[in-house]
Amino acid sequence: MFKAIRILILLAILATVAGTTLYNRWQSQSWHRTQVVTLYPINAAGDAVTEDYLQRLDASAFAELEPYFRQQAARYQLGLDQPIRIVLGGRVQALPPAVPRDRGIASAIVWSLRMRCWAWRHTPASSPIPDVKMFLMYHPPTYSGALPHSIGLEKGRLGLVHLFAHKAQQGPNQVVVAHETLHTFGASDKYDPFTLQPIAPDGYAEPYQSPLLPQDKAELMAGRVPTKPATSRIPNGMKETVIGALTASEIGWTKHR
Repeated sequence: MFKAIRILILLAILATVAGTTLYNRWQSQSWHRTQVVTLYPINAAGDAVTEDYLQRLDASAFAELEPYFRQQAARYQLGLDQPIRIVLGGRVQALPPAVPRDRGIASAIVWSLRMRCWAWRHTPASSPIPDVKMFLMYHPPTYSGALPHSIGLEKGRLGLVHLFAHKAQQGPNQVVVAHETLHTFGASDKYDPFTLQPIAPDGYAEPYQSPLLPQDKAELMAGRVPTKPATSRIPNGMKETVIGALTASEIGWTKHR
């Protein structure tokens, strides 16, 4: 009898989790109202240069995002004047759980659960209540090498984004924030994970132009502007990116093809 009760409780929990996941996916892709994306800055290394930058950080550092999403949504006749609202939330002092070096499925699942628990514990209270939480890990401009990989989670609707703490990097920073934000709405990457090069045709802003290269803009979920075969560059800002047809379909802006 006790064993049967335990099984029923477990099934009830699983059903609740599944139902919540399905509801969140529907809610994120129905676009019946503006989705609030709140940004929480973090000093990744605790250095003085980054701290000085964050002390001066304000909403102007993300000013391109709302107009960009509005304009891109209009291209697909979404019917919602402001699909995404960007809110700069409070500072977070605690560091998130480290991303595992092991890229196996089990490690990813465990980290995802830990990240969601950490976010629940450390997110500052804010108004309006966010639909998506993006934690911005700022690094000093002198950071050597490539920044750690940023992550956007559809399940949990949160992201961990690595950025440079320098005003000159605000354009590229916004591209990364926008890219990871769309992951939380169900968008997939459009680049080769090994070469980081955009994958044609869906990873190209103009997949049918002739000649195909060079491209002038990047597809947002590809993250780079293709210039030559196996060569691309990072866009300077949102004006050098577009949301392609497949991405628009994945996030619910158009009917799935």
